[in-house]
Amino acid sequence: MRMEYAEAVLEVVALIPAGAAVAYGDVAELLGSGGARQIGSVMSHHGSSVPWWRVLKASGDAPPGHAREALTLYLLEGTPLLGNYAEYLRTGEGRWWVDLQSARWAPSDAEFDRIDAIAERLERSLHKLSAPDDEMTA
Repeated sequence: MRMEYAEAVLEVVALIPAGAAVAYGDVAELLGSGGARQIGSVMSHHGSSVPWWRVLKASGDAPPGHAREALTLYLLEGTPLLGNYAEYLRTGEGRWWVDLQSARWAPSDAEFDRIDAIAERLERSLHKLSAPDDEMTA
């Protein structure tokens, strides 16, 4: 995976406000590049510097292996949740998930402008890296 792609993903994720969430595929769609698996890979390898808990599976399930920490952050941020999260906190049992329908981030016009700039920079970077030598010197 190219670092340019990972950097672009992390820039978009950093824009997601507290209390909001998106699915991995939403980030790919916003960038116009890759898919849910690529976003998941970036997040698992490089996501610790951004609000990683705000990017999850389309089902609303927390990132694997981070359910308790993510739940604490969701509760602090007021992220809409479904299921029995209180039981999970008390006993470690019970199923819960983020209500993505309610929590899904809807970027403002200014945020869309920023995302478009990130996506355009990524596209130029990837095109430059894949261009033949004669195209790059022309």
